[in-house]
Amino acid sequence: MTQTNTTTRLFVLDTNVLMHDATALFRFQEHDIFLPMVVLEELDRGKKGVSDVARNVRQVSRFLDELLQASGHSNLDQGIPLQAGLLGLDKTSKAPSGHLYFQTQPLTGDLPTLLPGNSPDNTILEVALQLQRLHTEREVILVSKDINLRIKATIVGLTAEDYLNDQVLEDADLLPVGYHQVPADFWSTHSKAMQSWQQQGRTFYKLTGPLTQAWYPGEFVFQDEEGGLQAIVRQRFDDHVIIETIQDYTEKRRAVWGINARNRQQNFAMNLLMDPDIDLVTLLGAAGTGKTLLTLAAGLAQTLDEQLYKEIIMTRVTVPVGEDIGFLPGTEEEKMAPWMGALMDNLEVLTQPTAGSKWARQSTDEFLMSKIKIKSLNFMRGRTFLNRYLILDEAQNLTPKQMKTLITRAGPGTKVVCLGNIGQIDTPYLTETSSGLTYVVDKFKNWEYSGHVTLQRGERSRLADFASDHL
Repeated sequence: MTQTNTTTRLFVLDTNVLMHDATALFRFQEHDIFLPMVVLEELDRGKKGVSDVARNVRQVSRFLDELLQASGHSNLDQGIPLQAGLLGLDKTSKAPSGHLYFQTQPLTGDLPTLLPGNSPDNTILEVALQLQRLHTEREVILVSKDINLRIKATIVGLTAEDYLNDQVLEDADLLPVGYHQVPADFWSTHSKAMQSWQQQGRTFYKLTGPLTQAWYPGEFVFQDEEGGLQAIVRQRFDDHVIIETIQDYTEKRRAVWGINARNRQQNFAMNLLMDPDIDLVTLLGAAGTGKTLLTLAAGLAQTLDEQLYKEIIMTRVTVPVGEDIGFLPGTEEEKMAPWMGALMDNLEVLTQPTAGSKWARQSTDEFLMSKIKIKSLNFMRGRTFLNRYLILDEAQNLTPKQMKTLITRAGPGTKVVCLGNIGQIDTPYLTETSSGLTYVVDKFKNWEYSGHVTLQRGERSRLADFASDHL
């Protein structure tokens, strides 16, 4: 490595960065990238299998091969230009202008006695330290998703950073909640040039004014007073918005499969779930806020009563909270059954009649389960679901790529509902700001056929509410 450029930085990539994002090589703009030989060895060991990590490793290998082919396998010490156009990256990405360097000669030195042994992490630290000594005129930075490696790097005097390109937002608090409160004098300040009309029993308003500039399609607006405005933004234009008043599912006569909304956020969620014009619904909330119960009630009502959908399909990522209990016997649905405890718990609430024989209850359960299919995410690739009500539970544990794979399975007439709590992420290297659920909420917030609500009030029990707040 002979090139010295004092205006750019040199990033040493850990293996887990490439395993996490196959396109990480092209995300450092004008800066240079260095790959230690031990990283290539770890990539080689991780290429087998059908997991997303193995797929990412194989894609990284293809990227590296294309770059080497383009360079003619010559002047590796001078660096290989990172040509994004050659690899067909998405057009929204800024083309990198830096170079890729491989470790072509031993970069060994005396590791601090604090780091005994020759583990791959320590080897990466050793290489980065040597690069820092050789290139005192530029900044050398180690990039890793491994917190412990970053801590060790800082201890031995290296600058270490997390890989942040996959973050959707800088802070999870910036994620929209899906509703917006308007002041009591809203009508007096925004009634100028207002138009209203009715269409197929639905009431619409065309509004202009300063507050409407921040509204986006699928967002709810409300006044915090009895009988005040409760509406959803249907369309957003440069100078005005069109809103529609919503149904009040807190009223007993508007119960959905025997379930009423218990608070304002649940009412907003039920309006999204029962609206056939909304193709994608995302619901965030802590345990006990009613995400699964409302979603199942709306799905059963529209599948069995209104017959808008042929069946309900429910799936979730299988990430254990504790120790893995090993392989499970049976068919796909039987293997997924232990992961679907939330489905069974909520079905018990929705289907058990207060009166009737045991035979009648059992028959009802069997009939409902014939309309509910439990599928594994492992077999979603390549499928197309037509006129289905698709529920993705625990969506916070999916990566953005996995979310894209799932949502693009939806065919005509299919509604996708994503449920999750970004405060309970069990997948390694995923955070509140890089979760696939956060990614979907942010990317779809301006699409008029989607909607999002963050449920904040627990309705499970006083014990669950207290535990959620204090434990």
